[in-house]
Amino acid sequence: MSSTALQWLSLVGVIWLQAINGTNNNFPAYSSQLKQLLSISQLQLNNLAFASDAGKLFGWFSGFAVTYLPLWLVLVIGSILGLIGYGVQYLFITNHISSLSYWHVFFLTVLAGNSICWINTVCYVVIIRNFPAHHRQVAVGLSTSYQGLSAKIYTNIVESVSPHQKARTFLFLNSVTPLIVSIIAAPLVREIKAKTTKTGSSSSSHMGVGFIIMFVITIGTGIFAVMTSLQFLSGKLSPLSSLIGISVTLLIPLLVPITEKVKELVGLWQTKREKQRVYHFTAEDNSSDTEETRTEDEVKHKEEEEDHVVFGVREEIGWKLIMRRIDFWLYFFVYFFGATIGMVFLNNLGQIAESRGYSGTSSLVSLSSSFSFFGRLMPSLLDYFYRGKSRISRPATMVALMAPTSASFFLLLNRKDLSLYMSTAMIGICTGAITSIAVSTTTELFGTKNFSVNHNVVVANIPIGSFLFGISAALVYRKHGSHGKCIGMECYRSTFILWGSLCCLGTVLALILHARTRKFYSQKP
Repeated sequence: MSSTALQWLSLVGVIWLQAINGTNNNFPAYSSQLKQLLSISQLQLNNLAFASDAGKLFGWFSGFAVTYLPLWLVLVIGSILGLIGYGVQYLFITNHISSLSYWHVFFLTVLAGNSICWINTVCYVVIIRNFPAHHRQVAVGLSTSYQGLSAKIYTNIVESVSPHQKARTFLFLNSVTPLIVSIIAAPLVREIKAKTTKTGSSSSSHMGVGFIIMFVITIGTGIFAVMTSLQFLSGKLSPLSSLIGISVTLLIPLLVPITEKVKELVGLWQTKREKQRVYHFTAEDNSSDTEETRTEDEVKHKEEEEDHVVFGVREEIGWKLIMRRIDFWLYFFVYFFGATIGMVFLNNLGQIAESRGYSGTSSLVSLSSSFSFFGRLMPSLLDYFYRGKSRISRPATMVALMAPTSASFFLLLNRKDLSLYMSTAMIGICTGAITSIAVSTTTELFGTKNFSVNHNVVVANIPIGSFLFGISAALVYRKHGSHGKCIGMECYRSTFILWGSLCCLGTVLALILHARTRKFYSQKP
């Protein structure tokens, strides 16, 4: 198979992995039931939500692992960690294990959360190694957008198989699905060496049509996911039909590598026919070989330059040095007050909906998942179709995303269900978009060589924020509640005001980061 076809196949494998790797996004869908089964308080439940994110504190282990181990082995290790973390919890709530304390469950959740980092790291590294600089953000955005569908996919499976035992079914799926998909995808997600051509470009430079097809497929998938998540439309389609539909959309991207393979076979056939009619002289062959060798060297040099210009690498530095940079801490807290708060909101979505007297929690989680999908995809669309010199920088994009996130939290002070839907959708979009562009931002500001460790240092803000923001929300919830449950708008009113204000602060920090990096981004072609 040609290198281009294999590159596309590796992207399809990454898409499948991302689609099932958002297991922590499932937590709100079964958190209330888990709370009853374990007989725990809201504060303890919040600690479990934090534990899932706390696994990211140890994500740098996976960063070092991809440096020394084969990618397939890192992938398998990550999925096995998830199997243990979620699997033991499943055995506990199904009474196959009787002696399991709350703290055992807590540490198992940390282990399960860490497994996500291993799979994510493999996905990001495969894309960075397999795609040229000017296509990386596009490929990253396409693949990570599918992680926004994880909750939607798992919810559809649960509602099709066991709608009345959600907690145990979610835990079972969380434990086995990533392992199964990792085994299937492991042969696909590997480093591909792209061959150069005499025209002076790598085979990956001919991917324009392929990316357009992938965009069409991905947007169609997102539209289907959103339409089947809206309660007044989803009622007309059974959960099984929705599951079959979303499964088909995950298989459709295979058309791109298959088409590339067909083109390769047709090209070989045409070349073979051409050779039968044309005589090649030795002198011409030698000249051609010399030219091709020179061309390959030029392409290699050109792609090295692209890593530092098109992808915007300012400097190659390790994780110790980045912590001495002011830009790192600005970037860290922008993420902290933006995407991390958004994730905490989505983690608490089940309790928030319950406190407002809204019963369609699964539908709401599915909706947030679907809009997160579009949020993650949005930066790739902008990168691909608008590559002009005056395009908006990553920090400026974060400013544009943080402002509506702040407004969404204040909109939640309105008690209407429509406000809940609108805010959830907007927070899902903005959180997903910030998560997507963060991969490119880390690479642009701190380089590609140490990306696997550097980015895991950046996302360490997620468990910290999950703990701080989550525990404050839980304390307010407990203050206004009775018998471990709080009903009414006052349960989260103060929390929404705090989160909205912190998002405003994050917007200001993003503006400062934009001002500090404006000169650098203005030099990008």
